[in-house]
Amino acid sequence: MQQVTMAFALLLGAGLVMAQIGKLLKLPSVTGYILAGVLLGPSGFGLISGETSGDQLRHFSEIALMLIAFGIGEQIEFKEVKKVLRSVGYIGVGETTGSFILVAVSCYLVAVFSGVGGGTWQFVDYLVLALLLGAISVATAPATTLHVTRELGARGPLTSTLLAVVAVDNGLAIMYFGFAVAAVNNLLVSGNGSFAHTVLVSLREIGFSLLLGASTGMVIGYVLHRLKNKGEMLSAGLALLLLCGESARMLHLSPLLAGMAAGCTIINHDKRDVRLFRAVRDFEPPVHILFFTLAGSHLNLAAVSYAGWLGLAYFLFRIVGKISGAWLGGKAAGAPRIIQSCLGHALTPQAGVAIGLVFLVSGNPALSGFAEIITPVVLTGVVLSELVGPILTRFALHRAGETGGVVVECGAGPSSPDGSMDQKKRQNLMRSNDGVVILPWTWKKLVPPAEQDGVVIFGASHYATVGGLARLATIIAHYFHALPMAVRVQKPKVVIREPEKLFFRETDETRAMGYPLLKKLVRDKDVADGISSAVLEENTKCLILGYPIEGTIQGFQKVVEQVAEKAVCPVVVIRFYGILHTERILVPLADMEQLEEVSAIVKALSLVGEHSITLLRLLPYDHPVRDVADNEKILTDWIAQHEIVCKKFCCKIVSSDSRLETIYREAENHDLVVMGAPKRSRFQRLIFGSLAEAVSKDCHKPMLIVHNPEQTP
Repeated sequence: MQQVTMAFALLLGAGLVMAQIGKLLKLPSVTGYILAGVLLGPSGFGLISGETSGDQLRHFSEIALMLIAFGIGEQIEFKEVKKVLRSVGYIGVGETTGSFILVAVSCYLVAVFSGVGGGTWQFVDYLVLALLLGAISVATAPATTLHVTRELGARGPLTSTLLAVVAVDNGLAIMYFGFAVAAVNNLLVSGNGSFAHTVLVSLREIGFSLLLGASTGMVIGYVLHRLKNKGEMLSAGLALLLLCGESARMLHLSPLLAGMAAGCTIINHDKRDVRLFRAVRDFEPPVHILFFTLAGSHLNLAAVSYAGWLGLAYFLFRIVGKISGAWLGGKAAGAPRIIQSCLGHALTPQAGVAIGLVFLVSGNPALSGFAEIITPVVLTGVVLSELVGPILTRFALHRAGETGGVVVECGAGPSSPDGSMDQKKRQNLMRSNDGVVILPWTWKKLVPPAEQDGVVIFGASHYATVGGLARLATIIAHYFHALPMAVRVQKPKVVIREPEKLFFRETDETRAMGYPLLKKLVRDKDVADGISSAVLEENTKCLILGYPIEGTIQGFQKVVEQVAEKAVCPVVVIRFYGILHTERILVPLADMEQLEEVSAIVKALSLVGEHSITLLRLLPYDHPVRDVADNEKILTDWIAQHEIVCKKFCCKIVSSDSRLETIYREAENHDLVVMGAPKRSRFQRLIFGSLAEAVSKDCHKPMLIVHNPEQTP
């Protein structure tokens, strides 16, 4: 059949029908899709010709594989992977090595005893065949695994470990294949010196594929942040993803690794804007049906009989190698018993990557003779593993009790714009001299400590913000039983006749609050060095800096980085916006570790006046309902443990597809936003960003960003 449109209709319709029949038999949908493809293809009724499925629909398969790889990258969240990092490493090496060794040894023995090669083959020929089949056996089918986990709504330690192992598995497959080809070249042409070169080529392919994908992920994140419409996000995201995939093919890199790296970069960015993943997921069902039915139409059942005992040995010992290798790796890593016993079963599917490696063997003139045997053997393994693999994956997830999760989804729309003024102009006004307003202190005066224990320093610079800095410094000093200290940095040659007048505004503010103000004038040509020296000279409990009303934010950010690196106390950065109130406090939390980062500041604010505090826990949008109750209990226990007293306390657990938009929406009902900033290098911020810094750029409320010093061992 030459009509591509009719082929699409048949593939979609037959795939859907067979999936429904499969569900009645308790089979995964993927198995139904593949069976539908087999029935439509040359091995069945021949309605889909090899030309249609191979040439005319090849580009569609490439698009589908890129989207699937992107979806796998979404599952590689470093904070989750860290919990199972040791297990992933040991299991990944164990299951790949297990399948490589068992398949290579078994195929070597079967080939020798069954007389493959017609009696003309030497020991080296059998060894080459065994090495190539062993290397190809390492590859898995990430698309099949991902589809089964999504269909079952699986979540838990086994699922997290499985997806992480699958993600790294095909990178390892490329490495194993590169090493095997290098060894084969040396065996066939002794002393040609190609081993080291081939190894380096394999490592280069992996490295540049990951770099291309990470760069694409950064560009997608930048573009998505500027789009609000779901259709625009999907169009822009698909364009960039397909450009990434085609660029990888043109550069002879791995589109699969590039796609995974792009998804991984987006999901691990501090902004964690996953709206593109959701848009793609809504777009995925017909793509998945077409991809897997197409894969089934490629399968030639005649190859199974041709491959004979060698094909059966490849299939069986690959499964044994995956299961036993994963068990040994899990045992060595001290993984939970359920992971040791179940993970290997879920690694049995094999498809696209293995077929791609077969094509590489076929395209190598030196290996063309081996390709005639390898192709039907691997196709036999693919046919059987794609039929049996999804069933074993489903069995493993059911046995681990990680299926049937209920997902809480909470979309976060954009903040409503102010109709009276252009949003950008209003934002600039509220951060200008005229927009920043410090209302007079109306609460009762605070009582300074009888015995001073250190100081809370604030950088005094701009008259519009110095009152707000003095107020926050006094509140925090009150908590630490310290005194506020204003520090001004002046260049050495500047003549100041009346230094006391430099501090009159902040002095009035602290006096109104009931506290005296300590003052310090530092002579230094560099602002960061001057402030750092003042911090180190005093018993400093906390340092407070304010974003500039005028000048470049980039220059100020460098000052913050330099000071935070040298400081031995928390550094709190205030970004003013409009009127400074502290009554209704919002504390967004991307993870529970950030609670400790902001605890001292939140407690300090709660001790003065009457406050309401909202702890906003941002969960990934696909977390199950049970996580909400667990997180709420942790937050409530934290409040009780730290004895925080406030007029109203609220724990809000939100499953969000865009952290930024969720925080902006919640901030509309609060006066002040308090966030912790993780300790990261410039390179880490370039790749993963900083959620606190991103929020501060467009948040329409005053904001405190807390930088904590590194803990000394």
